[in-house]
Amino acid sequence: MIEKEENTLVELIKTLVSAAILAVGIRSCVAEARFIPSASMVPTLIEDDRLIIEKISYRFREPKRGDVVVFAPTETLKKNYNNAFIKRVIGLPGDQIEIISDVVFVNGEKLEESYIAEVQPKQKTNLPVINNHPLITVPPGQYFVLGDNRYNSLDSREWGFVPKENLIGRATVLFWPPNRLGPLDQQPLYPE
Repeated sequence: MIEKEENTLVELIKTLVSAAILAVGIRSCVAEARFIPSASMVPTLIEDDRLIIEKISYRFREPKRGDVVVFAPTETLKKNYNNAFIKRVIGLPGDQIEIISDVVFVNGEKLEESYIAEVQPKQKTNLPVINNHPLITVPPGQYFVLGDNRYNSLDSREWGFVPKENLIGRATVLFWPPNRLGPLDQQPLYPE
């Protein structure tokens, strides 16, 4: 009888260790859950939303304009922040980006952005309001990212580009709260 109990205990330990290894492997290589800590992506993502970040696609393809990405802080951001950021990719390597009176131009063409937050003149934040941004060219292997809530977003306008190696993954599915459950809307689709 003691031998059977030991075998059951050994099997239980093996199962738990295997499950832990599998969970760590999935989280580090395939997908992970994240929560939204700020209002920088309103209306697309709301504070305390929970979503799944997939980590596989960027191994096989480059990020696309319009992708909502999670990334580790850049060298500039590491001075004041430890946590990952979530923003929308606006500029790809080689793109020319300019912002004039809150309108984003990519390679000289106005970017139609139906997903950005409505301007709220009475909205108060600690962030400076940036109506204009000079013409810049996105360097190779880097991305220009902006929050959808432009008046409440710390983004590439302030601290520059995101290197590809800082990308953790792409936001794909909202799973909390239940009334917002579903795939993350990547619209509008941008011309390539």
